[in-house]
Amino acid sequence: MAGYNHKVVEKKWRERWDQQDIHTVTMNREKPKFYCLDMFPYPSGSGLHVGHWRGYVLSDVWSRYKTLKGFQVLHPMGWDAFGLPAENDAIKKGIHPSVSTERNVENFKRQLSEIGAMYDWTREVNTTDPDYYKWTQWIFLQMYKRGLAYQQEMPINFCPSCQTGLANEEVQGGECERCGTSVEKRSLNQWMLRITAYADRLLNSLQTLDWPEKVLKMQESWIGRSEGANITFAVDGSDEVLEVFTTRPDTLFGATYMVLAPEHPLVRKLTTADQRDLVERYVESASSKSSVERMASREKTGVFTGSYAVNPVNHERIPIWISDYVLVEYGSGAIMAVPAHDDRDYEFAQTFDLPIRPVIADSEGNVPALPFVMDGVLINSESFDGLASKEGKHAIVSALENSGAAQATVQFKMRDWVFSRQRYWGEPIPIVHCPVCGEVPVDESDLPVRLPNVENYQPSGTGESPLAKIDDWVNTNCPTCEAAAKRETNTMPQWAGSCWYFLRYIDPENQDTLVDEAKMRYWAPVDLYVGGVEHAVLHLLYARFYTMFLKDIGVVNFDEPFVRLFNQGMITKDGAKMSKSKGNVVNPDVLVEHYGTDALRMYELFIGPPEVDAEWMDNGIEGIHRFVQRVWSLFDRSLRQPVNPSEAGEKRRHRLIAVVTERIESFKLNTAISAFMSYLNEVDSIVDKQSLETLAVLLGPMAPHLAEELWSRLGHTDSLFREGRWPEADPAMLVVDEVTIAVQVNGKTRGTVIVAAGTEQSEVEPLGFGLQTVKNAIADKQTIKVIFVPDRILNIVVR
Repeated sequence: MAGYNHKVVEKKWRERWDQQDIHTVTMNREKPKFYCLDMFPYPSGSGLHVGHWRGYVLSDVWSRYKTLKGFQVLHPMGWDAFGLPAENDAIKKGIHPSVSTERNVENFKRQLSEIGAMYDWTREVNTTDPDYYKWTQWIFLQMYKRGLAYQQEMPINFCPSCQTGLANEEVQGGECERCGTSVEKRSLNQWMLRITAYADRLLNSLQTLDWPEKVLKMQESWIGRSEGANITFAVDGSDEVLEVFTTRPDTLFGATYMVLAPEHPLVRKLTTADQRDLVERYVESASSKSSVERMASREKTGVFTGSYAVNPVNHERIPIWISDYVLVEYGSGAIMAVPAHDDRDYEFAQTFDLPIRPVIADSEGNVPALPFVMDGVLINSESFDGLASKEGKHAIVSALENSGAAQATVQFKMRDWVFSRQRYWGEPIPIVHCPVCGEVPVDESDLPVRLPNVENYQPSGTGESPLAKIDDWVNTNCPTCEAAAKRETNTMPQWAGSCWYFLRYIDPENQDTLVDEAKMRYWAPVDLYVGGVEHAVLHLLYARFYTMFLKDIGVVNFDEPFVRLFNQGMITKDGAKMSKSKGNVVNPDVLVEHYGTDALRMYELFIGPPEVDAEWMDNGIEGIHRFVQRVWSLFDRSLRQPVNPSEAGEKRRHRLIAVVTERIESFKLNTAISAFMSYLNEVDSIVDKQSLETLAVLLGPMAPHLAEELWSRLGHTDSLFREGRWPEADPAMLVVDEVTIAVQVNGKTRGTVIVAAGTEQSEVEPLGFGLQTVKNAIADKQTIKVIFVPDRILNIVVR
C-alpha cells in the first residue's frame, strides 16, 4: 500500500468533522465537564506563525485527551478585535478597522482550522459584535450604579503616538507597550474602575489557584499589600495638613523633611512667593516624565516649597520639598523622609545637604553604616528608646492615635484602573452628560450603544476621542429628563471585552441575559486556561476583578475564572522572538502543505518542554514526518498479516499506555512523543490488532487526523472521538521481568545483555565480559574498575 498521504487524509477528516458536527458540544449531565480555553487572539494582519501554533496545539491535546477520557469538553474560539492594535493596523493600511478586522478574522479562522483543533465554532464570539459588547456595556453600567466606575481628572500616562491615555500596566520601561513611544504625563478627565475595592480579595484568592508560581508572584507584587499607618503632619502657620502613609512608623523620630509629588494638590498653596518660580518650573519639567521614568531615575532632583510641616511625634519643624521620585498616584502623594533608614531619602538628603538622624540601631545597639533599612532597636526616640522595631511601630502609632495624628491601616500599591481611551475603535461608554442631571447612565433597554460607522476615525490629537467630532452621534437626549445632552465620547480599553469572554462562550446567542444560570453552573469556571505569560498582570488581573464583581451581583457563583493556568514557552528563531520586522517568522501554511498538520502538531509538542522557550529548527520536522510514515507502515503491515497478542506485546502496550498518560497529565508532552518513538523501536514489524487500537487512541490527542484514519482502517465506523475511550494500564502488566543492560567500555556501548530484573552485578559481569565486541575492545588492556547501575548499565573502565 502507498505511503501516508496527509493531504487526502487531513482534508477528508476535517470535512467529516464539520459534516457530523463532531466538535459541537452541549450540556450533558451524565458526563463530567471540562472547559479548556485558549487566550483568544487579536486578529492581526500578519496572521499566525508557528509560535502561535504552540499554545493552540497544547490546549487541543488536552481537550481531545479529556474527550477520550469521557468528559464533555467545551473548547471554543473567538476574537479579541477591539482596541489600539486593530485601530493602528487599519490606519497603516488606510482602511476602516471593521474592514481590516473582518479580513484578519477570516485569515485567522482559515489558519486555525488547519490546526485541526476541536473548536466548537457555533460558539464563536467577537468583541466588536454589538450583540457581544452590549453585555460589556451592561457590566460597566452595573459597576457605575454601585460606585465602582467614576470619573476623575488626574495625571495619566499619555502616548503621543497612539494619542490616548494608558493604564500603568500598559507602560513598559517608560514606553507605550504597543508602539514603543516614550510616554508623557497629561492631566485628563478619565473614567476609572475601582479595582482597589477588591484588592484584599484579589490577593487572598491567589492561594486557591493552580497557576505558575511566577504569575502568582507577579500579581502579588502588583497588588502590593503593605501594613502601616497614616500619619498626619500639620503645616506650620497654616490650617492645612499633610497625610502620609508609612510602613515604618518606628522611624518617625528620624523624619527630617517631607516630600510632595509635583502634582500634589497642595503644592501651589504651600509654595511661598520667593520659591514660586523655581517650583513652577520644576512642576512643568516633571510633567513630561512618565511614572516609570521617574522611579527608574537615579538622579535625585527637587525644590524647597518654602513651607514647613510639624512632626507630630516631637513637634519639630521640618522643610517641605517637592520631588519627582514621589508619585501622586501612590499613597497620598506625600512622604515623610527618613534619610537614615531609606535609600532614596538618603540620596536626596545628601544631594541637598539635609539632616540625617539615625533612630534605629542593630540588635546590639550599634549604629551600622547608613542607610540602615532593616528592623532593629529604637534610639534617639525619647521614651520609645530600646523598643524593638515591631513593638516601636505599635507603640508610636498607639500614642499618636490618641491625639488623632495617626491611624493604623493597610495600603495597596495597585491603583484604580484607568478605563477610558481617547480612540475610536472600542466599546462606547454608555453614559450621557446632561447639563441638568449631570452624568446619567444609558437605560439598559437601549443597549448596545453602537459605535458609529464613520470615515474619519483617526485620533484627534487634542486629547479628545474622534467620536467627539461626530455631532449627530454625540448629541442626544438625557435618559432621565430628556433635555439636550451629549454622549460620553471616550471608549473602553481593549481589555474590557476580554475580561468576561469566557462566560459568553457558554451561552453566546442569549439576548436576554449575559449568561444562562444553568449553563453557567454546568460549564464554569474554566478548568484549563492556556496562554502566554505576557498577560500575567493585565488581562488575568482584570478578568479576576470582573469575575469577583459578577459574583457579587449574582451573575456567577464563583470567585476565580480560571482554575488552572498554563503558560506555554515562546518559540524563537535565530535566538529571537518571531516578528516580521526581524524577518524570522516561520509560516505554518508552507509546513502544513509539505508535511501535514499532524506532523507540525507533533513537532510543536516535541520541540521541548512546553513551558520553556524553544528554538525553531527548520529541519526538525523531518524526523516527525518520518515517524508518521513509520506508524502508517506498521499499521499497513499488521493489517495485512494479522497476529495474535503475545505476553511481550501486551507488556509493551500497557507500558505505553502508562507512560503516555502520565506524561500528558504532567504536561511533559515532548516526552510523550518520545514514548511513541521508543515504542516503535521496541515492537516487531507486525503487532496485534489490540495494540494497533491502543496506538490509534493514544495518538488521537496529538495527531487527530492520522488517528482517525487508523481507527477507521481498524473497522470502526464512528469517529474515534465519539467511539474511542482512553485505555487504562493494567498495573500487573507494568511489572518488569526482564531488562536490557547496556555493556560499555570506557563509556562507549559495545553491546547489551538481557537479564532478569534485579540481577546482581556478580551475575551480569560474566555475561558482559563474554560479549565478543567487549572482548575485542578490552584486549591487551588493563581493567581498572567496573561500574554497575542496576538494571541499566555495566561500564568496564580500562587503560
